[in-house]
Amino acid sequence: MTETNAFTSNHERSSKRSSHRSSSSRSKRSSSSKPRKGGSSFLRIVESIFFRLYTMIARLIFKFIYGEKGQSMPAITDPILLESATSLARKIRKQELTSVQVLESFIRRIKEVNPLLNCVVDERYDDAMKEAKEADELIKSGKYTEEELEKQKPYLGVPISTKDCISVKGMLHTSGLYERRNHRASEDADAMALMRKAGAIPFALTNVSEVCMWWESNNTVHGRSRNPYDTNRIVGGSSGGEGCIQAAAASPFGLGSDIGGSIRMPAFFNGIFGHKPSKFVVSNRGQFPLPNCEEQNSFLGIGPMVRHAEDLKPMLKIIAGEKADQLKLDEPVDVQKLKFFYQETDGGGRLVSPVDSDLIDAIHRIVDHLQTKLKVPVEQVQLPAFRQSASIWFANMKDDTGHAFDYQLGNCKRVINTKLELVKWIFGSSKHTLIALLTALLDKSQPQHGSSKYHHLVKKRNELREEMQQLLGDNGVLIYPTHPTVAPYHNEPIIKPINFSYTGIINVLGFPATNIPLGLGSEGVPLGVQVVANFNQDRLCLAVAEELEKAFGGWKRPEIRI
Repeated sequence: MTETNAFTSNHERSSKRSSHRSSSSRSKRSSSSKPRKGGSSFLRIVESIFFRLYTMIARLIFKFIYGEKGQSMPAITDPILLESATSLARKIRKQELTSVQVLESFIRRIKEVNPLLNCVVDERYDDAMKEAKEADELIKSGKYTEEELEKQKPYLGVPISTKDCISVKGMLHTSGLYERRNHRASEDADAMALMRKAGAIPFALTNVSEVCMWWESNNTVHGRSRNPYDTNRIVGGSSGGEGCIQAAAASPFGLGSDIGGSIRMPAFFNGIFGHKPSKFVVSNRGQFPLPNCEEQNSFLGIGPMVRHAEDLKPMLKIIAGEKADQLKLDEPVDVQKLKFFYQETDGGGRLVSPVDSDLIDAIHRIVDHLQTKLKVPVEQVQLPAFRQSASIWFANMKDDTGHAFDYQLGNCKRVINTKLELVKWIFGSSKHTLIALLTALLDKSQPQHGSSKYHHLVKKRNELREEMQQLLGDNGVLIYPTHPTVAPYHNEPIIKPINFSYTGIINVLGFPATNIPLGLGSEGVPLGVQVVANFNQDRLCLAVAEELEKAFGGWKRPEIRI
């Protein structure tokens, strides 16, 4: 059985098992929504059928345009590139490797893959090399023991990358906005400053979507990033360049940020681990744009993006800073004592794609593993409010400042004339991407802050939050799709923009969530699932990530066939 299809074979058999397994449990946790009026229900059915037909035809068109897989990835021949950041740090401390050697390996890899992938948009190789030499000299000096270095500077000498909206002193800080194309950061973001204090060395900056509000990384400053498993497909957004560089083994670890799935979607599309922390745990200071209010600030989170699950916990512990204690990350987690719940779909969200069979089969395989190998019960649930995930997210993103997405497109200094920019785009003279302008229009069409619809959807969020808190308790996790489809072709997200709702709903609820890679599917691109826990129970997500990495292999090398 090949690596590409090993995880997704025997779908029919697994589906039958899961169907039998779930029939006895779903009724216990499910609740039914209010019945719809006959006419409205009929229109929704017609709309759903039309949307499915429309997206199927569009997919065939995109497949025809792009054809077979894109260009081949250079093979990974340097063993240093395959190590976790934690392992590299250990070997540097023990002087089995030097920081200079490690940095050189990753710089070479970037130079190999970036012409193909366009994930790195700025670098500080020379300064990073000086800092690597200083790290090696500090270790050789014997000033600190290995144990002292591990405690005080756990990632001493290890290169780190981050996305172009998280500030790194001296590096570009554009967020993909043309008006900021020459803007450079005057200081590190809080999270990056903490990583530096822990010994990590910033060396590369990665691509994002324009103003970080779309799920394909493409902008008029740096262009489009391409997926290492199939260059005809997206890397996700807005931390897409970061997901891409990690998957391509061109950086040991990195920082992303997530307000609607911007860590988890790129992690999913690129087959790596990505964690969105509990609300208010990691400082957002140093990002652009920053949230307009405290409520929005609770939705946004900076978190780790890595190839190896063992890097998640130590990174989160560092960037959480003084708030790390409330996460109790050092408290051991016995996975066999956790309560496991799963939901296969959002229940039929409006204009949201059906979940791919590969992904449903992946969930079934997780359930089989938990039941047969770990001997733990797993319960299927159906939370009806998930059907309204997109509406809840859009409404809860509103605030009373009056600033909307068109203000962010104006560099948070003015509101752009969106309709004029659309006319200019038609004639090739706008400095904004089409999708950013369309997003600004969509934003205007959503319920406004203070409206009756707004209050209704805020109430829906609060009710769902309470329902999930009661479900999860302090030892429960929910297994839920990160996204309804595997990585789409470039520009394909524009025909199914609401698919981000699978991740977005978790942001407005404030819960921690981790994307866990589950090998490659039948299309040769990554599969994955997100695991959600209650507030400040991040360690449960991370423990499940480590367990499923052992069971299913985690990240796979993206060496595309010729």
